[in-house]
Amino acid sequence: MEEGSVDSEPSPPQGPLPSASFWFWISTFKKRAWEAYKRKPISYWILLALSSGAMLVAFPASSLLSRLYYQNGGTSKWIISWVAVAGWPLTALILFPTYIFCKTFPTPLDWKLTLSYIVLGFLSAADNLMYAYAYAYLPASTASLLASSSLIFSALFGYLLVKNKINASIINAIVIITASVTIIALDSNSDRYDTVSNSQYIMGFIWDILGSALHGLIFALSELVFVKLLGRRSFHVVFEQQVMVSAFAFVFTTIGMIVNKDFQGMKSEAESFKGGKTSYYLVLILSAITFQLGVLGGTAVLFLSSTVLAGVLNAVRVPLTSIAAVILMHDPMSGFKILSLVVTFWGFGSYIYGGSSASKGSTST
Repeated sequence: MEEGSVDSEPSPPQGPLPSASFWFWISTFKKRAWEAYKRKPISYWILLALSSGAMLVAFPASSLLSRLYYQNGGTSKWIISWVAVAGWPLTALILFPTYIFCKTFPTPLDWKLTLSYIVLGFLSAADNLMYAYAYAYLPASTASLLASSSLIFSALFGYLLVKNKINASIINAIVIITASVTIIALDSNSDRYDTVSNSQYIMGFIWDILGSALHGLIFALSELVFVKLLGRRSFHVVFEQQVMVSAFAFVFTTIGMIVNKDFQGMKSEAESFKGGKTSYYLVLILSAITFQLGVLGGTAVLFLSSTVLAGVLNAVRVPLTSIAAVILMHDPMSGFKILSLVVTFWGFGSYIYGGSSASKGSTST
């Protein structure tokens, strides 16, 4: 082996090795995917596909609608936070028929489960408020790219609270995505709106990172509730958790709306909103529906899979939101932001590979 480094004879066989290795990897991946598919019933994959699709479509739509609210004259952070959880009765309407058709009963509420719902509800309300500040001061593409840092916190909190494994690929993804966030920070002057001051832009940046950290914590705590308190018994517990958490978040946010007197301010905002009252209320209603569908999909993915897949899907929506914001809302897209997007994709790929490797290791043990 030592002589191979100076002898030119071993070099020719190295040509076909990458191709052979690539096709071997493809073959191995197909085999493992088929084996994983056969281990679960078709209903599982249908539910997982629908839940994943809800995250990848509804969350970007909700983010764009939040930015559209501020772009067309909206100013309140509490209103956007309140709208995010105001759609919780929609999930309740889906939950109640499951008791009849699936012949199940509501999960008994003990003090531990009730307390966990209250805590998650409060954290969700705080998280929505942080993201509202972010979208008030940042372009949707920038805010979504910064939100990719939630993948970092999802991995860390999943490791600390749920004992999810972290390997070299996941650590690599954490470093890469941190670098992409740093790139955005270095390019802060290229996409700042004229109506937003430098201090407001910085605050939007900080609130976005804090909201992403809290988002990762909520993901891990939700999985912990499933594992420790609900036991992953049946799919209807997903609806139950979403209804309860959103209901408590709605209560906390409504209190904030009342204290801040934003219910009275909705009328004046609607009158001055670009496009008129109809556009104003349409934006709020669609925001409520899309956010609720997105969170419901994320909670279902947590139930069906793990924090790893939920974190990956939650992060994959970031480039989708950024691209949609550039196309639909004409967000500025500088060279630094494009570089950040590419680096983020790289980090996602590393995280997906590391997450799949960690899950294989856990199943083998």
